[in-house]
Amino acid sequence: MILSELISLDVLRVIWWLLLGVLLIGFALTDGFDLGVGALLPFVGKTDTERRVAINTVGPVWEGNQVWFILGGGAIFAAWPPLYAVSFSGFYLAMFAILAALILRPVAFKYRSKRDGHAWRNGWDWALFVGGAVPALIFGVAVGNVLQGVPFQLNDMLMPLYPGNFFIKFISLLNPFALLAGVVSISMLMMHGAAWLTLKTEGPVQFRARAIGSVAGMVAFVTYILAGVWLAFGIKGYTITSVVPDNGPSNPLFSTVEHGGSWLSAYSDRPWIAIAPILGLLGIALATMGLRAGREGSTLLLSKLGIFGVISSVGLTMFPFILPSSIQPDASLTVWDASSSQQTLFVMLVVTVIFMPLILAYTAWVYKVLWGKVTAEEVESDSHSY
Repeated sequence: MILSELISLDVLRVIWWLLLGVLLIGFALTDGFDLGVGALLPFVGKTDTERRVAINTVGPVWEGNQVWFILGGGAIFAAWPPLYAVSFSGFYLAMFAILAALILRPVAFKYRSKRDGHAWRNGWDWALFVGGAVPALIFGVAVGNVLQGVPFQLNDMLMPLYPGNFFIKFISLLNPFALLAGVVSISMLMMHGAAWLTLKTEGPVQFRARAIGSVAGMVAFVTYILAGVWLAFGIKGYTITSVVPDNGPSNPLFSTVEHGGSWLSAYSDRPWIAIAPILGLLGIALATMGLRAGREGSTLLLSKLGIFGVISSVGLTMFPFILPSSIQPDASLTVWDASSSQQTLFVMLVVTVIFMPLILAYTAWVYKVLWGKVTAEEVESDSHSY
């Protein structure tokens, strides 16, 4: 017996759908507070020392946290090749903006303390703001567009085709619902960054982080509810009317899809998934209250719970869709018809089972070693700090 046949293709597809969610949530939970701290930096730090304190809370860990982003991109490329091809074709400029912002961040970390001038350091601090705020916003905008359906077609060779030129495609992404989803994303990650700063700092930086983070949490709570109501009554959902046979080939054009009804019909079909938005709202609300009350460790954990619930609610609501098409519904990518081969998914699963525990163990060790607060006295006495 061939080892890859020990697990059926459909089971492997669901496993890799779950693992993709784990990687994306892992990125949001770890690098999410790095992005949030960057977006908060010009507002929580009024002096150079205060900004150095904020930067030094994430300086030693941001590179390790970004591993989750790289793993997520690799998983999409290897496990879901059609998703990689279609999404990067349609979101090219958006992806470029995210990558440019993420590239700007390490440059700013390395260069801000090379000179003592106020203008020099202030400029790099705003670069860190861009490196945090832009990805946080665009990730949410992308999710908002995915929920509405992306305007792509697939020809007989499964080549993705988008109408209009690249500029029109980028502008069309900035629609009202997608921008609302972007506000949910950036406010949620700013709340998460504030929870991290509350845990890792003290004094004025901590005080301002709590104040701004509590406002960001309230914005995230309200906009998430608004997005849910809009999704229920203003956005048409997608339904598979016929699917590829069990363990069938990965060809989206073999399925038929209907564009109509509501995404929230998933909650009547699978009532248990309602736990995800409940956890999202509960986590955000309790984290906001924790920021206002000055609690530290529990606030960060509750912030993570809120992010977990919000991201999970999107994936569970859309299942089995991964990337629906608004102009050719039958070309929509689903869990059942957009994966790699059975052997590829099995080999990747074996590798993941081996290396994922090592990544988790190393990450836990790093956080243990670097545990504790960053103080103004510490950064002022260390000329090598950021």
